[in-house]
Amino acid sequence: MSLCRLRVCLSVVTALAWAIVSLDVAIAEKTSVPMRWQPLITEGAPHARHEAAFVECDGRFFLMGGRRIKPVDIFHPETKTWTQGAKPPIEIHHFQPVVWENRIWLAGAMTGRYPHETPIDRIMIYDPRTDEWSWGSEIPEDRRRGGAGAVIHDGGLYLVCGIRNGHWDGWVNWLDRLDLKTGQWEQLPGAPRVRDHFQVAVVGGKLYAAGGRKTSGVSKEVFSLTIPEVDVYDIENATWTTLPEASDMPTPRAGCFAISFDGKLLVAGGESSEQKTAYSEILTFDPGTQQWQTTSTFSVGRHGTGVIYWDGALYTSAGSGGRGGGPELNTTEMLRLK
Repeated sequence: MSLCRLRVCLSVVTALAWAIVSLDVAIAEKTSVPMRWQPLITEGAPHARHEAAFVECDGRFFLMGGRRIKPVDIFHPETKTWTQGAKPPIEIHHFQPVVWENRIWLAGAMTGRYPHETPIDRIMIYDPRTDEWSWGSEIPEDRRRGGAGAVIHDGGLYLVCGIRNGHWDGWVNWLDRLDLKTGQWEQLPGAPRVRDHFQVAVVGGKLYAAGGRKTSGVSKEVFSLTIPEVDVYDIENATWTTLPEASDMPTPRAGCFAISFDGKLLVAGGESSEQKTAYSEILTFDPGTQQWQTTSTFSVGRHGTGVIYWDGALYTSAGSGGRGGGPELNTTEMLRLK
C-alpha cells in the first residue's frame, strides 16, 4: 500500500472513531448512562508502565516514571503522536506529578523494588523545554514517604499522607507544604487518617483526599484495607474534616488518580481486593450535593497512571490493567466532552 493510501485509510478510521465518540456522548446526555471512553488511534505508542504519572504541561502530555527506568513518553494531542524524552536519573514510581512554572515536579515518590521500596529524599524536576532532569528541594528526613498525594495551590506544594516503607508499613497522616518561592517546608495539621496509593485535588479552595488504602504487607493485607471516607482540608482555615458517611466513596479503591474539573472532584480507575481487574469507572464528587456519581467508564480498566483534561476532552494512558503489577498497558484513551 502506498504512503498516500495509508494516510487516507488512517484519516477514515480516525473520522469513524470521532463519530463513535460523539454518538456515545449524545446518548449519555439523553439517558444519564455513564459515557464510555474510546481507544485513541495514535502514531507510535508509549512504553507500557504503571505506578507512573500522566500530566499536561504547555499543551503536551507527559507519561513518566513507573517500575524500572524508562524514558519520558511525550504525547502531542494535536497530531496524536508519541515521541520520547530523557530517562530519569533513577527509578521513580508511586507519585502524583504537579506543574509549576512550566516544569513538572515529582514529590512524595518511591524508588526500589517491592515490597520495601524507599522514599526518594528530594524532589525531582523535569523541564519539558530542555528535556532535562534535575534535583529540587530536599525533603526533611523525618517527613519522607512515598505513595503520597501532591497538589499545588497558591504558590505552595502540598504533600499529603503516604507510606514510609514501601508496601510493608509506616503509614502516615502528614500534611506538609513547600513554599515554592523560598524552598521552605512547613508542617501542617495531620489528616484524620492515614492513606497511601491515592491522589489529591483542590476544589473550591479545599483539598480533597479520597481513595487510597492502608497498604499493609506486614499483615498480608496489601490490597484489602481500602478507605471509603473522604477527608477535606480547608486551606484558608487550616482545618480538616471528614465528610458524613453518606458521602463515602461508593466503591473504595486505591491506585486511583484524581483531578479537579468543572468545580467537581474526579477520581478514576484504581484497584482493590474485590476484583482482579482494575476499575474502569470514573467517579465524580459534587461538593454542592455531597454525592458521588459514576459519570464515565474506561474501555479498559487501569490503575497507577493519571488523567488529563485538555481542550474539551479527558485523556488517560498506560497503567496496570489488573490488580497489582500487570498487565502493564501502553494504550491511550479519551473522552470528548461537550
